[in-house]
Parts: sequence; structure tokens; C-alpha cells
Amino acid sequence: MTHIIVNQDLCTRCSICAKVCSSGIIDSADEAHLPQTQEANVSRCLYCGHCEAFCPSQALLLNLPDEKVPLLTGASTVSPEDMELYLKKRRSVRHFTREPVPKEKILEVLDIARYAASGGNGQPVHWLVVQDPKKVRKIAELTIEWMKNLLNTAHPMSGYVPMLISAWEQGNDVICRGAPHLLFAHIPEGNPVAVVDAIIALTHFDVAAPAFGIGTCWAGFVAAAATSYEPLQKELDLPAGRKSAYAMMFGHPQYKIYGIPRRKPLEVMWQ
Repeated sequence: MTHIIVNQDLCTRCSICAKVCSSGIIDSADEAHLPQTQEANVSRCLYCGHCEAFCPSQALLLNLPDEKVPLLTGASTVSPEDMELYLKKRRSVRHFTREPVPKEKILEVLDIARYAASGGNGQPVHWLVVQDPKKVRKIAELTIEWMKNLLNTAHPMSGYVPMLISAWEQGNDVICRGAPHLLFAHIPEGNPVAVVDAIIALTHFDVAAPAFGIGTCWAGFVAAAATSYEPLQKELDLPAGRKSAYAMMFGHPQYKIYGIPRRKPLEVMWQ
């Protein structure tokens, strides 16, 4: 099977595809040859798609099952000013409406997160969407149970959990904040870098979500409980050989954002 397909009528032989190849397996073009990958080097391909994406004439096609998505000139161009305001406006949402986010919209945002960077383009992150608010509540309850087991122990959160447990028992959901949905990024057990990949992918979801009218908040307590509390792990029922890397609560925000808060001064070292 041909590894890369090059349209000889479009190819300008600029060899940018060879220069940007992450694995360095594409041979440069010359007057007599189009860019190519030797059969012996095909197994080293990361399938990152750099060769396709950086081809100025869009003459190259990496042999993948997905249909290639064309990027028209100027498409999705965002000005620095718009990007600055969009990212600075991003808030952790802790007040949600009861209106569920449609499954189709969740999938749209997750499809964007699918393009997050990962080590060696391994793409180890899979998703668990807890769409049922009753199940979200159950997960919050199990997280509180986990916290009760930390009382009077040497765990670093031992002195912090009593006020959370007390707030919960008074009817205040300090775990999932009444969010209708939870998102878990899960990864293969034994992969030392996949946790970072999961955080990067969740950050993509976090950044993209507001454009779809979705508010998010990192569910740190749930994520911590999911790493060690067996009853919660059973509730999540992840596939064998996989574990939760982190969690995020999400839903429709109850309140709108009208301003950008201040932050500490920027501190930068130059060397």
C-alpha cells in the first residue's frame, strides 16, 4: 500500500513535506522524483499529518482512513485581539442550569479535543461522558465517601476535607457543583506520559466549550477519588486496562460573563 500519495500535477517539489516530517522518513523531491517514503521506513510514521497540513499546494495525501478536510485560505483565522479576549474571558463555571447539553453538541467539542497533541502522536486518550445528572450525583456521593476515609490519616487532604464533608451534609454540592454532566479522560494503565496527554486533551475541551455555549470546571476532587477509591472506580466501569486520568464537570452556565478579572503581574525570565 502506498504510504503517501502525491499528485504530480500539483506538486511543486518544494520538499516542505520532507522538512516538517516529525520522523524524517520522507525523501525530498528532485527533478526526477516526487516526495516518497521508502517501504522500510513506513513503520516509523507517527501519522501526525504534518506532511499533508504543511503542503502549500495540497498535493500530498497521507494514506489514512479518514476523509481529508480541506482548509481554505483564510478559514478560521482569528485575530490576536480576538484570541486574547476569548482566552482571558474563560471562566471556571460553578453554577449551571438544569438544561442538558445535547449529545450531538458534546460530540462536536470532543471531536475538536481529538486533535490535541499527544506524545508521539499516540492519541491514548478515550472519553467517558456521564450524561445522566443522577449518575453525576452518585459520583459526587462516592467522592465524599472517599474523603471520609481520609479523616485522621496522613493524607495531605486530611485536614481539608472536614469542611467539604460538612458543606455536603448541609446540602451544598461542593464536589460537582450541581453540574448536569461529567467528562472523564481515561488512558491505558502503564503509560507514563498518557496523563499529560489527557490533560492536554481536556484543556482543548475546556477552551473550545465556551464557543458552544458550554461552561466547564476541572473536577479535581472527583479526579483524585477516581485514582484510588475502588467503589468509584467500579461505578465508572472503565474498560479493562484503562484508568481515569482526570475529570471535568460541564453544562450550560447559569450566569453570563461581562468582564475580565485582574491577575498577578506577568513574571518572565529570559536567558
